[in-house]
Amino acid sequence: MPKLLLTGFEPFHTHPDNPSAWAAAALDKLEVGHLQVVSALLPVEPRSAGESLEALLERHDPAAVLLTGLAAGRPQVTLERVALNVMDFNIPDNAGNTYRDAPAHPHADAPPAYLSTLPLRDILAAWRGAGLPGHISNTAGLYVCNFVMYRARHWLTAHGKGGVPCGFLHLPANPAVALAVPEDRPPLPYLPQEEITRAVRVAAGVLGTQVEVLTTQK
Repeated sequence: MPKLLLTGFEPFHTHPDNPSAWAAAALDKLEVGHLQVVSALLPVEPRSAGESLEALLERHDPAAVLLTGLAAGRPQVTLERVALNVMDFNIPDNAGNTYRDAPAHPHADAPPAYLSTLPLRDILAAWRGAGLPGHISNTAGLYVCNFVMYRARHWLTAHGKGGVPCGFLHLPANPAVALAVPEDRPPLPYLPQEEITRAVRVAAGVLGTQVEVLTTQK
C-alpha cells in the first residue's frame, strides 16, 4: 500500500511536550483511503532533521507527505502555504545553535521558496465540516518547521516527484504546553490533544481520498 509520511517534532525550547509527536504516534500505521500512515519523529536541529527527513523520503517513497509541528501561541490549526530558503532563529535549536540569514539549502539550484502542494482549501473545508477551526498561514516562520518543509519539497522536486502532495501543518499548544507557561507570562491558547490529533487525522484523510481517486483514474 502506498505510504503517507507523517512527521512530528520532539519537544524544544521551554516546551515540555510537543503535540505533533503525540499526533504522529497516534496515527502511525493508520489506513486512510488508499494510503497507510508511516509516522516519524524529527529532531529540532536542522542538520539532523534534514538527514532524517531525506532518509525517510528515500526509504518510504511516499505518495504524500504531511509534516507537523508546534506553533505555540496560535489558537487553531494552520496550513502553511510557503517555505522560504532561510533560517533565522529567534531561539536556539535543541543543539543550542542559532542561525541568522542562513540558507535552508545551500546549493546554487535551490530556489528562494517552495509552495505547498497540499490541497489546502480541501483540507480547510474538511476541518470546517468536522467542526475544527483552522486557516491558511502565509508564513511558516524561519525555524526548523520552515526548514523541513523546504527540504522535503526540494528533495521531492530534485528526485522528479515534485507533484507529490507535501506541506506543513502547524498545531496549537496542548494542555501540557499551556500549563508550563510561567504565571508572569501571558497564557497560551490551546486545544485538547485529542482535538489536535483529530485535525491531523482529518487532513490525512483528505490526502488518502485524493490519492485514491488519482490512482483509480490511472
